[in-house]
Amino acid sequence: MKDISTKFSIRKRLASFKFAFSGLVSLLKHEHNSRLHLLAALLVITMGFIFGVSRAEWMILVLIIAMVFITEILNSAIESLADYVSPQYNLIIKRVKDYCAAAVLIASIASVIVGVIIFLPKIVHILFSSN
Repeated sequence: MKDISTKFSIRKRLASFKFAFSGLVSLLKHEHNSRLHLLAALLVITMGFIFGVSRAEWMILVLIIAMVFITEILNSAIESLADYVSPQYNLIIKRVKDYCAAAVLIASIASVIVGVIIFLPKIVHILFSSN
């Protein structure tokens, strides 16, 4: 347990960002699905600029992209820890991994739905406008 009497240090707070960025790099290096999520996020951001989405739509897109990445990060962290704790097959560990994977699936499905709601009307308008 950490000693709570340790003084606050801006240098230590800034150094903690190094660990966070290291985690992102590790995620992208070791977790193939995270690269697909990154590619999808970059595509959505590009489409947002192309279609000129509103400020409210940007907020929703940013939140949904973050939700997918957060669930993927937590899923990967829990899976890594579970594999370390119990390298052999364990029914409870399998169940935990399945729950985590389901969370990522739900976040991903929600992101597709949000993308369709935001971008489909814009695409239809461009394809079928009389101009």
